[in-house]
This record gives sequence, structure tokens and C-alpha cells, in this order.
Amino acid sequence: MTTWIPAPLRRLRNRAPHASALLAYFQGKAGERGYILSEGQGRVIEAMATQLAALDEGQPRSLYLHGSVGRGKSWLLDGFFQAVPITDKRRLHFHDFFARLYQGMHRHRAQADALGATLDELLGEVRVLCFDEFHVHDIGDAMLLTRLFNALFERGIFLLVTSNYAPEGLLPNPLYHERFLPVIRLINGRMQVLEVGGDTDFRSLPANREHQCFTQGHYVWPGDLAQRQHLQLPQLQPVTLQINNRPLRALAVEGRRVMISFEGLCEQPTAVIDYLALAMQYDQWIIDGLDDLAECSLAAQQRFVNLVDVLYDQDRQLTVIGKRALQESLGGAIADLMRTRSRLGQLHQVGPR
Repeated sequence: MTTWIPAPLRRLRNRAPHASALLAYFQGKAGERGYILSEGQGRVIEAMATQLAALDEGQPRSLYLHGSVGRGKSWLLDGFFQAVPITDKRRLHFHDFFARLYQGMHRHRAQADALGATLDELLGEVRVLCFDEFHVHDIGDAMLLTRLFNALFERGIFLLVTSNYAPEGLLPNPLYHERFLPVIRLINGRMQVLEVGGDTDFRSLPANREHQCFTQGHYVWPGDLAQRQHLQLPQLQPVTLQINNRPLRALAVEGRRVMISFEGLCEQPTAVIDYLALAMQYDQWIIDGLDDLAECSLAAQQRFVNLVDVLYDQDRQLTVIGKRALQESLGGAIADLMRTRSRLGQLHQVGPR
């Protein structure tokens, strides 16, 4: 069978070896999962190949990829990262990096250049830096971003960033958006901005589910005794965990499996760095007691979004026990909930009999 190749990719056939290798990699991975690359993905791969060749000459232009959920942005980022033929590279979830950036700047606050000292500590001699799931909703983060991006570009670091939002759609709050314009201008001026389009939601394809631990989990409602027994959920045996020198109450722990209440994780002052630490310890997660997010504080909504992001990115199996059907549980005012709805929608749905 002849595999259809988007026009942008046909132009890569006579490019440098790095470009050909990148094309072969993505074609192979797409073939393994039974789908065909879209025109939008083809344009992105072509731009990646161009910058991969420019990397050898020391003059690549950074890339900013945006598009709707499920269009393969993270998959493209991962493929590029694997193809980059150098060791001085890092692939980071943006939540994690920003949390560590704040911590480092606090430690180095006595130094004249706390940001520079922290970047030395976090990145060292990195030449290629890949940020997945880039978004901004806090004005404090926004004010630091201009300094951060300028510092990264001054160091000659090549950035590859994925986001659900075009640069102009970042920090949409009208109270703060104007103060974020310098970052938007910096992104548009120093990075090639590309939309990853297409009609297929790649997360919905069966082959993708088979390759992920996250999607082997369940969304269960209303979480009655029969459902818990059928899924062999652990018996409640509360225990206090120590995460980043702070106590966190878990409902049960069995080996590499942890069960925590929604209230304990999201209604308390937890942070992304806590979820990352927990994800290192536990492969299977059970979040118990989700109700309608619309009734929760904005802070709790954002924590839940961040938690699902981390577990998806770290590919941990997740089971959520809700009090109502999924479509009735994810109301709220946080813009990133569309991504959370998409991700939780991939879980096996278990409702009342």
C-alpha cells in the first residue's frame, strides 16, 4: 500500500540527512499507530527539519506550535526531541520548569542576577529546550516570562514550545492582557509560529489508547460500593505522606498505587511540584470525590487542571471517582478545562447499572 505524504513532507526527501531521518521517524511512528500525517503536521515537520539543519550552523529559529487539543502537538515535540542529534537538550513540562524557576530564584535572591544563576542551575549548557503545554493565566508569571524568554534567547538556546493557544490568546484576562503584550511581541518576533491543524483528534484513536498508561484508567460515577469492589479499589486506610517537606493526607497506599481525595489534593494549597513528586512515587492514581468543578474555587479548578496535566504528561494510570457523570463534573471558568475534558474523556467510563 502506498502511503500518502503531505506536500510539505515531499519537499524533505532531498534535504540533509537530519531532515530525511526526521521524516522517516514520523512516518514510521504514524504507520505504527495506523494514521496518516496531516498537512498541518507536515508543515510543522518541514519547519523542524529546517531548524534541525540550522542547528548545525548555530543559527536555528525557535518554534511555537499551537492548535486545538488532540492534534498531535506533544507527539511532534517528542519526535523532534528524539531526533535532535545532541546530548545538550531538555524536554520539560512548563508547569514543572516554572515551579522550579521560582524556587531557584528564591534561593538565589541575594545574587544580582537571580534568574541567571537559576538558569545555570536548571539548564547548564543546554542548547535545545522543549516546553510542552505552555500557557499563562497568572500576571505574576507573565511579568517573569519576558525576562525568561530574553535570557533564553540571549544564551542562544533553541526553544520548541507547544500550546493550545496562539500567542495572542495567552493571558486572555482583559485586566492583564495589555501588560502581557511584550511577551507576545517577543514570541512573534523571535519564534516561528505554526498552527497544528487537522480534523482528527489523535487522542481518540484506539492505537493511542493502547500505548498509554493514562488511558487505561477509569472515570467512575457515582462511586458506589459495587463499583469500587468491581474495580478492586483499595480499602480506606488513611496515611499521611510527606511531600516536599509538607504533609499530605492519602486515603490509601498500596505499593505503587495511591488513593487521595479531590478535596485533599485540590482544595488544599498544593502545587505542580507536589504532583510531580507524587508521580515519581506512584504509577496508579485514584482521585476520589470529584463533584462539579464549577462549584469549587478558581484555585481548586486550576489545581485539578494542573494535576491532570502532570499525570497525563508523566503517563500515570488515573482513575477518577466522581459524584456525577463526567460531562456534569467539569463545569468551571478556567480556560484550560477544555484540555482536561479531552484527557478525562479518554478514560474508560463506568456509570450506574
